This record gives sequence, structure tokens and C-alpha cells, in this order.
Amino acid sequence: MAKSPIVGTAGTGRPKTAKPRPEAGPGPKTAPAPAGSAPDDAPGRKPTARRAASKTADAAETARIEQIFARFQAASPHPEGELHYVNPYTLLVAVALSAQATDVGVNRATKPLFAIADTPQKMVALGEDRLREMIKTIGLYRTKAKHVIALSQRLIDDFGGRTPQDRAALETLPGVGRKTANVVLNIAFGAPLIAVDTHIFRVSNRVPIAPGKTPLAVELGLERVTPERYKLHAHHWLILHGRYVCKARRPECWRCLIEDLCRFPDKARPAAQKAARAQDGA
Repeated sequence: MAKSPIVGTAGTGRPKTAKPRPEAGPGPKTAPAPAGSAPDDAPGRKPTARRAASKTADAAETARIEQIFARFQAASPHPEGELHYVNPYTLLVAVALSAQATDVGVNRATKPLFAIADTPQKMVALGEDRLREMIKTIGLYRTKAKHVIALSQRLIDDFGGRTPQDRAALETLPGVGRKTANVVLNIAFGAPLIAVDTHIFRVSNRVPIAPGKTPLAVELGLERVTPERYKLHAHHWLILHGRYVCKARRPECWRCLIEDLCRFPDKARPAAQKAARAQDGA
């Protein structure tokens, strides 16, 4: 009969049994996390300190933009555009003519024009040849004359001779884009819209208020950050500020009413002031 193997110690003659290993006990106890919560280092979640800092920065930026428009309003409570017009239709024509031209030059041409053609019907009756002659001092006058006659005819055919109060409808007219439509809706009909031209694009990116790489991006950004109570006049404040103070080549920072709120790094300094004044007096 085969003997069972024995585990023993030399010299004792007594068998030695293997001791069972103790089972691993539970680790340190931790309080369960509240339902629906996630740890600070969970993926996609910012640490509490960073969230608080972000909220503080957002609040400071909101206050800065509020102060910018509050100062514009205090300085000019009821700003007005510089294009001359007598009704929504003539405003539409004036804005269409102002592309790549100065308001002063457009006003000089439209004063006699609107005296004889202040409705779509009268403009079509005037005719493209005569219109072209009357606006030949304005840049791109040949193309603009075609557009004015064409948009006037469209207003007669599709809108009963009235200027539509809808951006999509305005943009269907020849020579009318989003900027022109926004200007007409804002000035003629009191819509709280911001038309982004070269001046507003520059000011918004330079200060900055709502930086963007395209006019549409700046427009949407301005609509998002501009407090509601300032939106009606925001277009005029920004365009006039860009035209007369925050100029493209030589911003006149020394007389800017929001200079302390502006983050433009290359502000005009006293030496630049003297150079600018010397050149202006030359």
C-alpha cells in the first residue's frame, strides 16, 4: 500500500501541515460620493479653483463692456448716421451707393438726386443713363446705377413699391447685402441690429469688444456681448468712434473716452501726439 507523502522538518519525525494564508481584508473606508457628482480630476471637469477664476474673468469682462457702452451713451445719447435721406427707400439707395465711398461724397450726389427721385417709381422713370450721370462722382458709379434701377424695379414688382422690413427680403434686392440691410433696418425701422463696416470691424478687434476674423463673426459677437439697452445705438457709436477717434493709421488715443478700458497694445503716446499735430498743421 502506497504511503501518503509527509511534509516534515528534518530530525523531528513529526509531520508539518501548511498554514492557510490569511485572506486580504477590506482597505480603508471612504465616504461614498454624492449621487451624480464627479471628482475634481474627472475627465472633462475643471478644478473648482479654475472654474471660479473663469467666472471672475467673465464678470470682469462683462463689466468692462458695459462701461464702454455706458460712456458712449453719456457722451452721445442720441447718435445719428451721416448719410442724408428722406424716407426708407432713399436711405436704402444712399447706403447702397456708400460702398467704397465716403458719406460726404454720397450726400453731395444724392441731394439733387433725391429732390427728383425719392420713390422707386420716380427712380425707374429717371432711368439708368441719367442716374449714372448724377452719381458719376461716386466710386463704381456704373455698377451702382444698374443696381439702383434694378432694386427699384424689384421693389415695385415684388413689394408694392415699399421697402421691406425684413433682412432676408432686403438681401434679395440687387446690390444689397447683409450690412446694407442691417443699416436700413436699424436706422429706418429701429431694429437693434449692428452693421459691421470697416470702422466697426477695426474697433471691435482693437479694443477689443467682440474680436472676429470676419465681419459676420464680429457682428454675431457684438450682438452676443452688447447689453440689450445699448443695441439700438451701438452701430452708430462704434462707427463714429472708429471714423473720428480710433482711426486705422493714427488712432487718437489721447482723446479717447474709453482709453483706460482699451487693451490695444500700441496706443498713441505723447510723442505720437506731437507728430500727428505737427503733420496736421503742415
